[in-house]
Amino acid sequence: MILNRLTTLRKAKRWSLQYTADRLGIAKSTYAGYESGHRRPSLETIKLLAGLYDTSADYILGRVDYPAFLPKDISTESPQVMELTDLPNMELAVDGISLSEEETIQFIAFIRAKREVEINRDKQNET
Repeated sequence: MILNRLTTLRKAKRWSLQYTADRLGIAKSTYAGYESGHRRPSLETIKLLAGLYDTSADYILGRVDYPAFLPKDISTESPQVMELTDLPNMELAVDGISLSEEETIQFIAFIRAKREVEINRDKQNET
C-alpha cells in the first residue's frame, strides 16, 4: 500500500482524521496508523476506504496509478455525456488533489483554446 495515498485522498475531500475515522466507525488513532504505515487495514477496511473515497482498492494498494473518481450516481456500464459547466456540485481532482475553482476555470479555458487551435489548423490544412 502506498502510504501517502490515504492522506492525499483524505485531504482532497478536506476531511479531518477524526471525521474520516468516524465515517469508518474506527478510532482516530487506528486510522492515523493506516496513514502513517504503523497499521495495516484489513481487506474489508480497504473496501470501505475505496467506497468512502470513491476510488478503487487497486489505487489504495498501489496497483494502479490513477484514482477512479466517479460520482456515485453515474453508471460505469453506460457512458453519459455531462457538461462540466452544468455540474456545480461536482468536484474535479488531478492526482488525488481537488482543483480549486480558479483551476477549474483555467482547465475549461485551456480545452476551449486547444479546440480552437485544432479547428484553425484543420481549416488551414483544407486550403
